[in-house]
Amino acid sequence: MSPIPRRSLLKAAAVAGAAAQFSWALGGTNAQAASRAEAADADPVTVDWLEDGGLGAAPGSTVGVPWPKGTYQQDQTFALTDADGKAVPVQSWPIAYWPDGSLKWTAHAVSSDSGELTLTAGDPAAPDKKVTVDKSGGTIDISTGVITAKIGKSGSTLVKSLTRGSTEIARNGRLVLIRQPEIEDEDQGAEKFERFDCAISEVDVEQEGPVRAVVRIDGKHRKGDRSWLPFSIRLYFYAGADSFRMVHTITFDGKQEPGKASGDFIRGLGVRFTVPMRDAAYDRHIRIGGDGTGLLREAVKGVTGLRRDPGAAVQAAQFAGEKLPDPSTWDQRVTTRLQYVPEWGDYTLAQLSADGFTLRKRTKKGYGWIGAGGGQRASGFGYVGGPSGGFSFGLRDFWEKFPAQLDIRDAHTDEAEVTLWLWSPEAQPMDLRFYHDGMGQDTYAEQLEGLNITYEDYEPGFGTPYGIARTSELLFWANESTPTPERLAEQVDAVRVSPQLAAPPKQLIKAKVFGPGLYSEPDRSTPAKAKIEDHLDFLFTYYKDQVEMRRWYGFWDYGDIMHSYDPVRHQWRYDVGGYAWDNSELSPDLWLWFAYIRSGRSDIFRFAEAMTRHTGEVDVYHLGQWAGLGTRHGVQHYADSAKQQRIANTTYRRYYYFLTADERVGDLMHANVDSDETFLVLDPIRKIRTEPYTPDRHALSIGFGTDWSGLVSAWLTEWERKGPKWEKAKARVLSTMETIAAQPNGFVQGSGLYDLDTGKFAVAATPVVGVSHLSAVFGLNELCAELIDLVDMPAFKDAYLDYCRYFNATKAEQAARYGSNFGTLLLFQGHSRLDAYAAVQTGDAKLATRAWSKFYNSDGYTESSPWKTEKVSGPVTLVPGSEANWVYTNDTALYGLAAIENLALLGDKMP
Repeated sequence: MSPIPRRSLLKAAAVAGAAAQFSWALGGTNAQAASRAEAADADPVTVDWLEDGGLGAAPGSTVGVPWPKGTYQQDQTFALTDADGKAVPVQSWPIAYWPDGSLKWTAHAVSSDSGELTLTAGDPAAPDKKVTVDKSGGTIDISTGVITAKIGKSGSTLVKSLTRGSTEIARNGRLVLIRQPEIEDEDQGAEKFERFDCAISEVDVEQEGPVRAVVRIDGKHRKGDRSWLPFSIRLYFYAGADSFRMVHTITFDGKQEPGKASGDFIRGLGVRFTVPMRDAAYDRHIRIGGDGTGLLREAVKGVTGLRRDPGAAVQAAQFAGEKLPDPSTWDQRVTTRLQYVPEWGDYTLAQLSADGFTLRKRTKKGYGWIGAGGGQRASGFGYVGGPSGGFSFGLRDFWEKFPAQLDIRDAHTDEAEVTLWLWSPEAQPMDLRFYHDGMGQDTYAEQLEGLNITYEDYEPGFGTPYGIARTSELLFWANESTPTPERLAEQVDAVRVSPQLAAPPKQLIKAKVFGPGLYSEPDRSTPAKAKIEDHLDFLFTYYKDQVEMRRWYGFWDYGDIMHSYDPVRHQWRYDVGGYAWDNSELSPDLWLWFAYIRSGRSDIFRFAEAMTRHTGEVDVYHLGQWAGLGTRHGVQHYADSAKQQRIANTTYRRYYYFLTADERVGDLMHANVDSDETFLVLDPIRKIRTEPYTPDRHALSIGFGTDWSGLVSAWLTEWERKGPKWEKAKARVLSTMETIAAQPNGFVQGSGLYDLDTGKFAVAATPVVGVSHLSAVFGLNELCAELIDLVDMPAFKDAYLDYCRYFNATKAEQAARYGSNFGTLLLFQGHSRLDAYAAVQTGDAKLATRAWSKFYNSDGYTESSPWKTEKVSGPVTLVPGSEANWVYTNDTALYGLAAIENLALLGDKMP
């Protein structure tokens, strides 16, 4: 089918945001949380690894587990056992509470690979080797019982030393930034560089064991008097582990202006360690990951392949990474000439695209490089060391987030240097300048005309990267000697796919989290259900394949998908305004997470994980005047001038956070608690207002759909987590629910005037119909289902169910209820899930029938859609692959959510 008419989208968006000028404010509130639930069934919960292989060589894993209301109180302790009933050490803590104070979500950290695990109430087993934290000295000393890291409290060094036993494996772990102050097009000019080091401003120990310790380090990159590019680093240590994990976040606060060659262009961004080298040159081993678990396996001074043979046992031992026998026992024709065998001190693997890497080496600085091979997609893993100890390192999503690079330098000296480049210095500098000159769009009228041709909402100065962020994950091992090939392969696997424990879908459904009743496990028990399941599988597989075919990879791009397809060019509209990167439009994030929580499929989890990392960081501002707002879909993730709550929506982050207890995503959600203040800074509908409007702290125009759903998701999450502002957040949840319900037309009123100080909407004196097809498609239904379950507020429930009942009603029915109809609407298939929800809540059989009617026979995808791909290749496309030129991401997200929710709510009432 053809995509949804965009002119209709624009028109309806204006209706959704139109503000009525209200003057009467609601009085006190008597809303309260639902009463404490009866003690629920506390059956054991089985958690298992998403992928085969368990923990492998990773340091540990943390999993979130939900509990039905009233099951456990906040002081409950938990025990973990393996399949044989043996106790497994675990560290547990609450990450969310039900309104009655009982535990809603708990996090559990483990550091042992014991296959499937069972979680029950009880006393946790203590690890044989506990994580300990000592903050008393000039450094923060963390011991896993196997390795010890000394963390800097200030200065430029993150990890001052990393030891295993009495052996120092690495030291001086720091951040590296290379700035290029001027960018030159083509072949003119001379490149100049500036190196910045990190400057620590704050260090906080967030957890202290016994199984898991977490240290957060914040600061900026500094050279001389200038500090910029803020970083936030977390280091994770697990009991008994010989490794640790780093989560590395940067927020861009540089200056790059379109049309100008000077600015803050990042030429290199990395993490660097110094590695002491104690072994003889022939016992110093280099390992660099290639495709899959492939490895370059060499020594700094190789004794294989020489004209004279030191002996088969010597050669085999060097290739295996074992300590060689004394050279006096070798063939003396080799021993007496060892000084003439070159020592290779420097290695570089550069992955400058998703499709190819090169590997080279040299003896030392100042001498020529020698090609050492290459391939397609490197694992991002390396090792340098010897029999007395060595350092393994890896960068996750290495080729997916190109350009990346690994460097080993000076391995022939007493101190080697290892650098993991998140942005390779051999790539072009990081050019984030806006991509066009405005084309004369200087006025709102001209910008709206531009919107009507390219679907891009342009405004001068708005297409800025200032404040966007990116997070990367790294792993480091302190090995007592060069690992065996089998152990190296395990380390490579841990870098490529971070092992993750997961609670099963049955537990999520039983606990009634993420919207009770909105999802169920896949069911193919009838032909009709099986067909929908096939369609859901088709859509996910198609997008997964399109990521690969279209190469949706790169440091800033990986994790996002495209918005709309161009059937004429057989290409997604990557270069056409608002049809390019999707930026969470109509909630593909939600579709993916719902697909995962009902199925437990690891491939869906990994796709959704990458999207969450991307959309929460890159598509949202974290600094500057628009902090707390996200950017609408566009050619660049920050290009569009529509900076709105709906893209920064905390709803899209909740799933990953509660399933994994990821602290960085927790930071993003907490940062949104005060994002109602952003409405003072920027009016979302400034270009289409017909009446004068000046943002007023006590009368901010905020829509009940796309705006409020973003705000309330942040407040609800802060309340559930009992974060630093949870009491304010709870009050905002309740006051806005009550004042929406009190509007003359409830949700149908469309918007209201919000008071930042009271957290209430003024209640309008007269009813207004302000309905948009966009209001409920950014997580509103899913959030309201949670809120109605959590908060006993009948008026709010009635107001929302009324909205659900009448959106897909006939115009005559709408007019009979509200005095006028809702105008021209769209997205009926996506809204069928509102019919389904209301049908279950009210017991209305007609609504159930309408839900399936709108799902099957309105807009979006239908049973007559092709539901297949066509093969394409040259000269039609750049690379061979497949296309489904009828697939559009808006339709996909809406179909996916409607299918999942309708099956769960009304699967027994299908036609």
